[in-house]
Amino acid sequence: MTPDTSTAGILRRPYLLATVGTCALVFLSAFESLAVTTVMPVVSRDLNGAGLYALAFAGPLATGVMGMVGAGNWSDRKGPKAPLYASVAMFVVGLLIAGTAGTMEMLVLGRLVQGLGGGAVTVALYVLVARIYPPVLHPKIFAAFAASWVIPSLIGPFAAGVVAELSSWHWVFLGVVGLVIPALAMVVPAMRGLASPERGTEAPSGADAPTVPWAFGRMAWAALAAVAVLGLNLSGGVPGVGAVIAAVALVTALVAVRPLVPRGTLTAHRGLPSVILSRGLASAAFFGAEVYLPYMLTERYDFSPTFAGLTLTGSALAWAGASAVQGRLGSRLADALAVQIGAILVLGAIVLALVTSALALPAAIAIVGWLFAGFGMGLMYPRLSVMTLALSSPDNQGFNSAAMSISDSLGGALALAATGLVFAAFTNVGPFAAVFALTAVIGVVGVVVAPRVAARPGGSAAPNARGARDGQADFSLTQPK
Repeated sequence: MTPDTSTAGILRRPYLLATVGTCALVFLSAFESLAVTTVMPVVSRDLNGAGLYALAFAGPLATGVMGMVGAGNWSDRKGPKAPLYASVAMFVVGLLIAGTAGTMEMLVLGRLVQGLGGGAVTVALYVLVARIYPPVLHPKIFAAFAASWVIPSLIGPFAAGVVAELSSWHWVFLGVVGLVIPALAMVVPAMRGLASPERGTEAPSGADAPTVPWAFGRMAWAALAAVAVLGLNLSGGVPGVGAVIAAVALVTALVAVRPLVPRGTLTAHRGLPSVILSRGLASAAFFGAEVYLPYMLTERYDFSPTFAGLTLTGSALAWAGASAVQGRLGSRLADALAVQIGAILVLGAIVLALVTSALALPAAIAIVGWLFAGFGMGLMYPRLSVMTLALSSPDNQGFNSAAMSISDSLGGALALAATGLVFAAFTNVGPFAAVFALTAVIGVVGVVVAPRVAARPGGSAAPNARGARDGQADFSLTQPK
């Protein structure tokens, strides 16, 4: 596929079907995310599952790490088609389990399966973008992904609240299943004729086998990270040794994630490592706080689920609007500057939520403040995605896309696990303020790391030869950190 990229756009041939199909899947993911976040307080009350509330959010993020690694490795070997089909099927199975659950434990199980498929979908879509669209169109397609949140933002939380109040929260999960078939049907034409990645070398036998091997070691590390996150979530329910289990689980998760991301990520080396880390910190701060906003509004301010969900609507609309703005600005807004501004806005919004909760201020302050959080995420997320693909080669697009998604999900999962423990510990003395205080600390770290996404002048952002061979890209700069 060699179109004239100077005139072709994402809504013109040969990209039209690919754009419609991928955006439809993003739409599906957005609707599910916003709807479930809205009704989870109702689910928790109905199933007497307050103790598993945080796990219902952190669990799918944790298992999503496993799906991301598997889909990234599979995509590097054979292209994104088969991983995408398999991951959508797994996503549907999880929705069916959650939608028919009669206990909180069964609902959490469904969420775990759903997360496994959802994480794989994310990576497969990013690799699909890298294989189909030229780099000049990457900012526009990622802006289109963000725009695909607009309609779910408008109708998702409100519709979920109405369904939960008038019928049953079960249909929030089961209803999403009905969107899967048409979404997948639209992406199928875009997948036809998509070849496996060109390697340029043959296997030693001369066969057509891919040069990228199955990364069973990375898959094992991903499974260990997921188990550690789940252990961290459940540690609060173990009397006496819960704190020890939590500390061991946290250390285990950090050790397990190291082989899954570029070298230097956990120490915030400049360039791609800090891009990946910034994605995780942004996710941890934003989503760690957001899932407790509807909870606070329903418990402390007596909002109905329908109107509590409007907070998510406003934030998601701001996210989509900011993403569209950054897409139009293009290179006139430097990537590093967009990330820095976004990190500051997210931190400011969390601080407003903290002050609102701690001082019992009007709910409108936190609600309006969360618009700025959404705007900040809209500036950051597309630019971090663009930077990741720009620093990737065809041989490690899957690995680096998986690394970005792993950081995203694992950051959110660890934050949700930690906020769940904090919420339980401060139940009688301001649990919501404690949650927002913790996420504000994460937001501060995000602001500190954000400037490091830009390489030093004269530094090299290209992977070294060893990183390109083994899939573990080393994006270290030539200058010392």
